[in-house]
Amino acid sequence: PPASQNNEQGSTLRDLLTTTAGKLRLGSTDAGIAFAPVYSTGTASGKSGRTMPNILDDIIASVVENKIPPNRAPKINVKSEIKEEPKDDNKCIQDDCSKRYSDIQYSWICDKHVLWLRDHKNSNNWKLFKECWKQGRPVLVSGMHKKMNFSLWKAESISLDFGNQQADILNCKDSIISNTNVKEFWDGFEDVSKRQKVKNGETALLKLKDWPSGEDFKAMMPARYEDLLKSLPLPEYCSPEGKLNLASHLPGFFVRPDLGPRLCSAYGVAATKDHDIGTTNLHIEVSDVVNILVYVGIAKGNGVLSKSGVLKKLEEEDLDDLLRKRLKDSSELPGALWHIYAGKDADKIREFLQKIAKEQGLEVLPEHDPIRDQSWYVNKKLRQRLFEEYGVKTCTVIQFLGDAIILPAGALHQV
Repeated sequence: PPASQNNEQGSTLRDLLTTTAGKLRLGSTDAGIAFAPVYSTGTASGKSGRTMPNILDDIIASVVENKIPPNRAPKINVKSEIKEEPKDDNKCIQDDCSKRYSDIQYSWICDKHVLWLRDHKNSNNWKLFKECWKQGRPVLVSGMHKKMNFSLWKAESISLDFGNQQADILNCKDSIISNTNVKEFWDGFEDVSKRQKVKNGETALLKLKDWPSGEDFKAMMPARYEDLLKSLPLPEYCSPEGKLNLASHLPGFFVRPDLGPRLCSAYGVAATKDHDIGTTNLHIEVSDVVNILVYVGIAKGNGVLSKSGVLKKLEEEDLDDLLRKRLKDSSELPGALWHIYAGKDADKIREFLQKIAKEQGLEVLPEHDPIRDQSWYVNKKLRQRLFEEYGVKTCTVIQFLGDAIILPAGALHQV
């Protein structure tokens, strides 16, 4: 090509497509929208429109055949002839679901933001899940522990089988990580007197950080791995072999995200004096994630809140009425408190946390990202300010024994 056109030559397909965006003359119009009319979805009968496998061929053909000469500036004249009323997606999905999925036991919680599937055995759950997942919303599925071998997940059982292993243990309050014998962690899991003490004599809030994880999990704990896999909710999406688990079916030349599984184990905050800290700070996962609460330990020892004390603390949270009702159900065992935010609020939350850091006299570097660094647990006072000053509302979820929380990639959360 002439030297004057060298800047338009891309070395990859991505470059080719991006350099030609806005430079396509499609059909008889001069609208400069890349790829807009290249394909359309078919109708229910499948008789019209191009299909997905043809998209790439169509795009390349359009690039080659319809590229506007360099001496002619593209016109961009996009007009919408149809005016639609703005849709309330919240109302739309709920009204539609109540008619179409009457055979599924479900509720909406967190101001209609989270779908709660109450019957984990219903084989049609995935159909309703699909509608919710399109909206990028979290989903809660309860009762998964009923499918599991509970004895495998007891703290004493894991300690007995793997107590001699070494692993990273995180002190959640001051973020100090030490490599130590995991038996020490498990011995203190339900006996506060056996837990590490920090300098001022307080009990340490420890977390066994992602141990074991991925292939190590499968190799080290084959029985537990199989028990987990057969108990996954919505296997069409969550099982490694699920037909709709796209990440599992990526070709080998893609760099795959770490799909786990990994075991996340932590002491309860109820046994500490400071209830404004978390075991997992605010962060974002790069892939969709399903988190199943397989075991809840009841801590014993001096200074530990009674069960009624723990319930009272949880009731102080901004909870949905249905979650408050679950707290009063003696057959339910609460184990984790989640705060979840939509991915679209990430920039507002970053700005807010940087503002709080400056108020506290902390140095805020230009490249610092408080979410990426997982350096914040947003306590109740800050959550209120976040809502008042930035309009960002917190979605508060209590995870009970056997609950699976499924989060879309990009959703911010802390535990």
